[in-house]
Amino acid sequence: MATHKEVLLQTLEDLGGDDFKKFKWILCQKGAMEGFPSIPTSRLENADRLDTVDQMFQTYSTNTVKVTKMALVKIDKNDLLKNLKDITSEPTGKSGKD
Repeated sequence: MATHKEVLLQTLEDLGGDDFKKFKWILCQKGAMEGFPSIPTSRLENADRLDTVDQMFQTYSTNTVKVTKMALVKIDKNDLLKNLKDITSEPTGKSGKD
């Protein structure tokens, strides 16, 4: 079974270049993720998909899946929500960082 990080990475890989840029932009906007902190622009401006997943887990921890869903809706990529429907926001593995 794939880890949450692997599922999120696959979801971000399904975003085209412009959509991925919008996704990162949303994560950097203060207040855009209703109740969740923004990620500093400097951490995402040159981040690839792997780095973005890592930054999201560092920032949002067990809420990363929820924040991902919110960001996908904001950039009109509801079709990718199906990738995330079978995982919860609970971490997998002993450390919660899998």
